[in-house]
Amino acid sequence: MSAATGDTGDGAAGGGEATGARATLRVLATRNFGPYFVGNLLSNSGTWFQNLAQGILVYRLTHSTVLLGVVGFSQFVAVLVLAPWTGAAADRFDRRVLMRWMQLGSFVVTAVLAVLAWKGLASAGVVIGLALLLGVATAFSTPSMQALVPQLVERNQLSHAIALNAVSFNAARAIGPVLGAVVISQLGIPWAFALNSCSYLILVVALSIVRPRPQPPRPAQRPLLRETIRLAAADPRIVALLVVTATLSLTLDPVSTLAPAYATRVLHRPDTLAGWLIGTFGAGSVLAAFLLTGRIGRSWRRLAGTLTLFGGGIVGYALAPSLATALVALVLAGIGFLGAATAATTRLLSTVDVSQHGRFMAIWSALFLGLRPVASLVDGSLAAIAGVRASALVMALPTLGVAAWLLTRPPDRRAEP
Repeated sequence: MSAATGDTGDGAAGGGEATGARATLRVLATRNFGPYFVGNLLSNSGTWFQNLAQGILVYRLTHSTVLLGVVGFSQFVAVLVLAPWTGAAADRFDRRVLMRWMQLGSFVVTAVLAVLAWKGLASAGVVIGLALLLGVATAFSTPSMQALVPQLVERNQLSHAIALNAVSFNAARAIGPVLGAVVISQLGIPWAFALNSCSYLILVVALSIVRPRPQPPRPAQRPLLRETIRLAAADPRIVALLVVTATLSLTLDPVSTLAPAYATRVLHRPDTLAGWLIGTFGAGSVLAAFLLTGRIGRSWRRLAGTLTLFGGGIVGYALAPSLATALVALVLAGIGFLGAATAATTRLLSTVDVSQHGRFMAIWSALFLGLRPVASLVDGSLAAIAGVRASALVMALPTLGVAAWLLTRPPDRRAEP
C-alpha cells in the first residue's frame, strides 16, 4: 500500500492536479495516451455493436427476459471466476502484450459469430456459448487495461486519464448502441458482429504505437488472491471503494441488459430503441468527464452525492411516464455513474502500491464486470416476475443504500494498512 495517499478530508485531490475540461483535454493530447484512447474508444464502440446485436438476436428468437439475463451472465462470468489468475497475469506479464493477444482472440471469436449469423446458424445457444469465450478474453484484458493507464501518464494526470479511460467506455456507450441500432436496422445483425470483430484490430494497432513506462519487476512468485483480499480488508478505505464499485455494477444492469424489453414493453417502441436508451446514458457519462473530473477529489460526501445522482436517475428511468422523461433520467444517471466510477477508481489506484495494481484491478474487474452475470440473472428474473419497471427500481437500491452509508459512516480516513 502507499502510505502517501492518506485521506485529506473533503478537499480536492492533492499533488497540484489541475481540474476541468482543459486539463482533461491536455492528457488526451499526449503522445502515449492519445492513440490508446482512440483505439480503446473504437474498440469499445464495436463492443456495443456486439452487446446490442446479441441481445436483440436472442430476444427476437426467444422473447425471454430470462435469456437476456443469461446472455449477460455468459459474457461476464469469466471475469468473476478467473479473477485469481487474471490479476496475477497483469502483474507478472507485459500488460500491453497480454492485451494485444486478448484482442486478437476476441477478433477470432466475433468473426466466427458473424459468419454463423450470416448463414442463419446463430441460435440462442450459439450466441451464449461464444459470449462465454469472449468473456475469457475480457477477463484477462480488463485488469491489464486498468493497470496500464498509470504507465501512460504522469501521476498528477492520473484522475484525468482514468476519467478519459472511462469516457472511452461511456462515449462508446453513447455512440456504439446508436450506430449499432442503425447498422442492425439497415444492414442486419451479422454486420454488427462483423464490424465489432474489426474494431478489435484497431486497438491492437493502437497498443503497438504507445510506449508505456516500464512496469514494476515481475514478482518472484505468483501473487495469491487471498493475500490481496487480506490487504484490501485491512484498509476500510479500500473496502468502501470496492463496495462502491460493486454497487455501480449492480445498479447499471437495467440500462444494459433490459433495454430491449424496456423499449418494447414499457415504451411500446421498436427493440432498436434500446440503442438510443443506452446511448443517452453514455452521453451523460461523457458530459460528466468534463464537468466533474478533478472536482470530486477525496471527498466521501461528494462521492456519495454522485452515487445518489446515479441511483436517483435509475429510479427516474424506472418510473418515467414517457420517452422524453426516460432520456432525461438516463442523462442524469450517466453523470452520476461516471463521477462515482472515476472517483472510486482513482482513489483505489492511488491508495495501493503500483506493483499491486494488476491484482487490485482484478478484484475491481471481478466486482465491476464479474458481478454483471449475477446482476443480469437477478434483473432478468425480477423483470419476468414483477415487470421491467419494478426490476429497475429494485436494482437502484444498492447504490442509494451505499450513498447513505458513506454520508452517515464514512471510512476511517486515518486508517493505515
